Amino acid sequence: MATFRPKYITFDCYGTLTNFDMAGAARRVYGSELSSTAMAKLIKDFAAYRLDEVLGSWKPYFEVVHNALERACKRNGIVFRPEHAQRINEEVHTWGPHADVPAGLAKVAREIPLVILSNSMKNLIMSNVEKLGAPFHMVITAEETGAYKPHMKGFEYMLDKLGCSPEDITHVSSSFRYDLMTAYDLGIKSKVWVNRGHEPANPFYEYTEVAGIDGLAAAVGLEPLRKSA
Repeated sequence: MATFRPKYITFDCYGTLTNFDMAGAARRVYGSELSSTAMAKLIKDFAAYRLDEVLGSWKPYFEVVHNALERACKRNGIVFRPEHAQRINEEVHTWGPHADVPAGLAKVAREIPLVILSNSMKNLIMSNVEKLGAPFHMVITAEETGAYKPHMKGFEYMLDKLGCSPEDITHVSSSFRYDLMTAYDLGIKSKVWVNRGHEPANPFYEYTEVAGIDGLAAAVGLEPLRKSA
């Protein structure tokens, strides 16, 4: 059982807590036009360009999606229509949590304050947070920090606002590229990787692995670890 009890548990939201369904949204827009192979290529490129878009200066998230989709379409020889990007952006408000999230969050929220650091905007994320089923001490967005993850600036802003050092928190994410690599570089020792199948394991980054948020209470020492069969 873990012995470290963090002052706060901080979370990535989209993908980790909220079922971030950009791939499904793209399929709903382009699925009738593309073969399965072409659809898979578009989805892969759309994801890659979203990451590339957030590495520059902050811009509204709807522009990140718009630009990434436009670039992915160009790469794949698909006609880009702005209304398609708008349709995908409008879906984000409707996305709810992964099935394991509400009960898993409720267990830890009774003992440790929860915080979100998200690549989102205030007028976008709250509709998703309301569906998570647990109270959050603070919700911080890239709009507020002026930088998207994986930039360090957002993490530094969060730590300053919480009055914490990197050693005081546990950071939880399903992504190495957006969160856990940066957390490692900043000296956040307590990290939890939620294995949603987005990326392969990478033990170099020194984390506790859980299959879902329902395993988080054990990962932070609030209940016994489950024994493998």
